[in-house]
Amino acid sequence: QAQVVESGGGLVQPGGSLRLSCVARNVFSIQVMGWYRQTPGKPRELVADINTGGYTNYADSVKGRFSVSRDDTRRSVYLQMNSLKPEDTAVYYCNVRGYTGATGAYEYWGQGTQVTVDS
Repeated sequence: QAQVVESGGGLVQPGGSLRLSCVARNVFSIQVMGWYRQTPGKPRELVADINTGGYTNYADSVKGRFSVSRDDTRRSVYLQMNSLKPEDTAVYYCNVRGYTGATGAYEYWGQGTQVTVDS
């Protein structure tokens, strides 16, 4: 059974840094891995993602502060968050998308990890 598991959230002061990690278990032929975030009453929004070619895509609000990377040997994706701001406070979700001949297109989400930026 496919499983996507995040780790690394927590409480940090403004200006601080956090690194989120996500591992996809029993997931194959992954094409895109990324991070989304959501706050109460708002839709989930893309933070950053990265495809198999290493092409990255960032929300304007995090450009220059966040960096997404992946390790395909570990089926993992990471989000390095620097210069954190209170408005970065949200639940962060890992997203994995791909395609296999057996299942067709697929998309999996992690359970989410809370990031709180507060002094």
